Amino acid sequence: MVAEKYNRWVNHPNIDPALKEELLKMDEKAKNDAFYTNIEFGTAGMRGLLGAGTNRINVHTIRKANVGFAHYICSLGEEAKKKGIAIGYDNRHMSYEFAMDSAKVLSTFGIVTYVFESLRPTPELSFAVRHLGCAGGIMITASHNPKEYNGYKLCDEKGCQLVPALASQVIAQVNAVEDELAIETSHADDSFIHIIGKEVDEAYYEKVLSIQLNPDVNKDAIKIIFTPQHGTSNIPVQEVYKRAGYHYVPVVEQCTPDPDFSMTPTPNPEEPASYNLALEYAKKEDADIVLSCDPDADRMGVAVKHHGEYVLLTGNQSGSVLIEYIFSQLTAKGRMPKNAVMFNTVVTSDLGEKIASKYGVETEKTLTGFKFIGEKVAKYEVNHEKEYVFGYEESYGSLISPFVRDKDAPQACLMLAEAACYYHALGKTLVDVLDGLYEELGTYQESQTSLSLAGQEGAMRIKEIMATFRNNTPSVIGGAKVVAHEDYSTLKRVENGVESDLVGFTKSDVLKFYLEDGSWIAVRPSGTEPKCKFYYCVKGNSKEEAKEKTATYQKAMADAIA
Repeated sequence: MVAEKYNRWVNHPNIDPALKEELLKMDEKAKNDAFYTNIEFGTAGMRGLLGAGTNRINVHTIRKANVGFAHYICSLGEEAKKKGIAIGYDNRHMSYEFAMDSAKVLSTFGIVTYVFESLRPTPELSFAVRHLGCAGGIMITASHNPKEYNGYKLCDEKGCQLVPALASQVIAQVNAVEDELAIETSHADDSFIHIIGKEVDEAYYEKVLSIQLNPDVNKDAIKIIFTPQHGTSNIPVQEVYKRAGYHYVPVVEQCTPDPDFSMTPTPNPEEPASYNLALEYAKKEDADIVLSCDPDADRMGVAVKHHGEYVLLTGNQSGSVLIEYIFSQLTAKGRMPKNAVMFNTVVTSDLGEKIASKYGVETEKTLTGFKFIGEKVAKYEVNHEKEYVFGYEESYGSLISPFVRDKDAPQACLMLAEAACYYHALGKTLVDVLDGLYEELGTYQESQTSLSLAGQEGAMRIKEIMATFRNNTPSVIGGAKVVAHEDYSTLKRVENGVESDLVGFTKSDVLKFYLEDGSWIAVRPSGTEPKCKFYYCVKGNSKEEAKEKTATYQKAMADAIA
């Protein structure tokens, strides 16, 4: 089948010349990796390596996705076609080309499109869908992945990434496209394509600035180092900071929209190496905090100067600090709703839920993928049973105000800067705030490890790993007894031999093991990268104990799959 697919591509008259050149240079292994499967939608749409083949991101696989999406929009009726689709893109190789080609494909179906004049953040694309009253949106991005990747995200009329029920309808339409190479745009009607820019920017900035809880907080004592990691947060975050009056220094070398990410080891704020240059700036400027956004500006990482050293916070930790600040201020100002609800995921730390409970806020958990949080926001927006006050994931993404239905780094950058100024006036750093939470609610050490397994062999190995843990549920991990386990592929929980249902979730390939000391470990394949991920939420009586236990549990899990 691989040979058949390869020959069809290399000999097709419509094949992109650059892709044909790449095909002609492929050895057998490269051919197999490029054609052994069709690239699929994961937790954040379609994402993969740029290149030739059915298992790659290229103009032809993007066109196939667009034809499927177009059929879906057409099935919604003429009004949906008139409302149109907003299209955004990041700084990556081919992002602009894929965005414009997407608009051309949709135009051949009589679907109106609104394409940003230049690169914009994913959250602004989500905002644009709602602001313009569109029927959906397309974002061309590979988020925090390396430079070799690109991707294609879809969102609904609420600006929320497609949830499984809607994604399955689009996927069915995409799979019905028999020949992606036969799709042409020569008959595209440019009258359906509209370019958007500053008007949407201004509306978005106004909304971001509206989230401030203490806009008059003293900003003079805090200096911020900011890096967009060559990505889309560069202009929005700087613009919001200027208008709000914060003192910041941009990492100039990383402010260019460079698709090769030349001045950073990695554009992923989850990786410590991404802060290298920003930390050099911080030491030179004697800055208080360092903020780093990923290329499509849905994630934000932070480093905090504490006792003369810069401490990197995990996504769980920065999320916990934001929860404490936002909820304490809403409560103090009498603005906390009686039916307040916060959302996080099944692989997010328990600490956030404890903070929320302290302020009388209910926590609801979702599967990994912010679309599930967006889906819940939309539900309560209609029935008003609960009122949204915060949502976040462990992977450095949060949403403060739901005028956006995705993770929003510009919002997070603004609120974290405000929190830093507020606590500085009380003689505290953000690390002091976190330590205070540990003292009050218990010490948690959250971490994540991953096993990178690329290609067909890697995909098979990930399935084997999940099967191993699923079919041979461990009774002890690192010397700690497993007191309960959950399997989200069957939506079952087992505790003390008693099985119960996991309610409110769609089926997903996730396993979670609860230990007798209050810690838990979760395992899942990544939906966006060729990785098997391991999540640890370890409870200890001190930071040192939690750190030691984490190392023990990580070794035990590594040994189990060796």
